[in-house]
Amino acid sequence: MEEKVKIFMDKVIAKNQGEGEFIQAVQEVAESLIPFIEENPKYKQAKILDRLVEPERVIMFRVPWMDENNEVQVNRGFRVEFNSAIGPYKGGLRFHPSVTLSGLKFLGFEQILKNSLTTLPMGGGKGGSDFNPKGKSDNEIMRFCQSFMSELFRHIGPNTDVPAGDIGVGGREIGFMFGQYKRLRNEFTGVLTGKGREWGGSILRPEATGFGVVYYAAEMLKLQGDDLKGKLVSISGFGNVAWGAALKATELGAKVVTISGPDGYIYDADGIAGEKIEYMLDLRASNNDVVKPYAEEFGAEFHEGKRPWEVAVDVALPCAIQNELNGEDAKKLVDNNVTCIVEGANMPCTPEAIALFHDNKIMFSPGKASNAGGVAVSGLEMSQNSLRFSWKAEEVDEKLKQIMCDIHAACAKYGKREDGYVDYVKGANIAGFVKVADAMLAQGLV
Repeated sequence: MEEKVKIFMDKVIAKNQGEGEFIQAVQEVAESLIPFIEENPKYKQAKILDRLVEPERVIMFRVPWMDENNEVQVNRGFRVEFNSAIGPYKGGLRFHPSVTLSGLKFLGFEQILKNSLTTLPMGGGKGGSDFNPKGKSDNEIMRFCQSFMSELFRHIGPNTDVPAGDIGVGGREIGFMFGQYKRLRNEFTGVLTGKGREWGGSILRPEATGFGVVYYAAEMLKLQGDDLKGKLVSISGFGNVAWGAALKATELGAKVVTISGPDGYIYDADGIAGEKIEYMLDLRASNNDVVKPYAEEFGAEFHEGKRPWEVAVDVALPCAIQNELNGEDAKKLVDNNVTCIVEGANMPCTPEAIALFHDNKIMFSPGKASNAGGVAVSGLEMSQNSLRFSWKAEEVDEKLKQIMCDIHAACAKYGKREDGYVDYVKGANIAGFVKVADAMLAQGLV
């Protein structure tokens, strides 16, 4: 089987030279799916996996805009429309200097399986630009967003492709892009999610990913006859995902003791709760990307240049960026008797870290399953836009919880080993793949 995986990956690598993030994502999926496909010849004969790793469409375009000094700036825009077998393309837009085609292909590929796991009718896609909103004025951001949408509008629509926000794209950016789309198309439709509540947005969308991560963690513990009450929790990052996770984990009786930024991490032995959680939002809203001010505000420990995985906790929630938790970090967590690792970001754990967790039979969930809460609520926003209707916060939260419970059940079903250990990576990949693969078979060679 290893030889079959190697043959497949050699082809992928040859076609996608230098795209390390995308190749890493495909490798993880291939290792789970190729043995399953060998047992199910219908998928092998139709070469479903070969087709799945090729985007249906990749759009790349220039984005010219004028800064406050009346100087012309030029950025690159992307939209990777990966797979539409089960619904319109769905996935965020990321504005960050690190944005590349490889990164967006990785995210779009993950999005196919993530969206499938929600059971909502959404295909997989991703997009964005190497534009950096940090330090820009509102007018500069508006001009960039309008220029970006002046090209993107040709390729999206409520029944074609429905982008959302992501890193660097919040309510302000979504508003500017939606306004330009509405002006160009002369229609008010649910073409973007993450909109303001007053004009079609869903309640709880900012919190949704973090809430979903914690609901998923609770289900993992429940399967082992345990729960979150009294657990020490380590969280990385301090954006919306970390904020939502801290809020829900505290609500369910856990104590969150860390957050982190590019400057280091905070350790708060008293727990990050109440006004401290709200302060995380204030930090992010002030365009600040460091966490040291939290330590100064609340008298907590600040560990400069370090990651929070050296702290002894029961549950670890990496919610910052990809590949932030490596093999060395994983060893520290294992040595400190961590019980459960649940990814809140996209692919934050390296392959070496994941292998170590599996070798030690520690519960581990990949982001494509455990961070699907954000896109799940985006899917609910799509539904409410179609219905011209909205739900109350309690109703959205209950729907989100049920979706995450169902995702966990599907992953546990396909990932359970004979010795009782659940390989959630394998479970998530197979559970997400089956729905998409069956739809692709039904729709013919397209």
